[in-house]
Amino acid sequence: MEHIRFYPQGDQAITVSFGDEINQELHEEIISLTKLLDLEPFPGMIEAVPSFTAVTIYYSPFDVKRKYLNLSIYEDVVMQIKQKLQSKKVSRNDPPTIITIPVCYGGEYGPDLTEVARYHKLSESDVIRLHSNHEYVVYMVGFTPGFPYLGGMSERLATPRKQTPRVAIPAGSVGIGGRQTGIYPLESPGGCQIIGRTPLQLFNYNKNEPTLLKAGDIVRFKPITAEQYDEWDGE
Repeated sequence: MEHIRFYPQGDQAITVSFGDEINQELHEEIISLTKLLDLEPFPGMIEAVPSFTAVTIYYSPFDVKRKYLNLSIYEDVVMQIKQKLQSKKVSRNDPPTIITIPVCYGGEYGPDLTEVARYHKLSESDVIRLHSNHEYVVYMVGFTPGFPYLGGMSERLATPRKQTPRVAIPAGSVGIGGRQTGIYPLESPGGCQIIGRTPLQLFNYNKNEPTLLKAGDIVRFKPITAEQYDEWDGE
């Protein structure tokens, strides 16, 4: 636990930092703690939110059941989290959830596919192959509800963001921004190079679990035709 640091976020949250680099080993530690807190929250805990290198834990200071009366509420929460980190219940061996995302690449659904191919001196089919032949790790969800930050894209597809962002990108759009790829769950502004679109709904506030993807999941992209997209969209 020498690499782990604790930082207060006001009087109702604490950030547990696992380091400064984005890598798979730290990601597994972050997901492990998040899952354990979801399964066994301490009294007063509201939510655990994972990010690239940390977990921020929100709690109600009025509802925390203190175990160490000689400590402040914040220090008490730190001690309870440290106990969970030291627990044998923190396991990194749980298999991740694998989700296949159908994507219609190019055309009206991927208006920037041609530009991305031209930038890398590749054919459009090469871009599709490189993008869909990888497995991606969901490192965190944010920006807009359900937006997944994915790691694992081929370096050969790293493409600068647009100099002028679009005012509105359709929900389901799959884009490349720098060395990352992501999916827009909702219509929103954005500067990614849009190479395709999925008919799947990534965010639905009417469901008990409104987001399709969560941190720790594995994403695979599956190319589909425009006809398949239209049929899927109709369903």
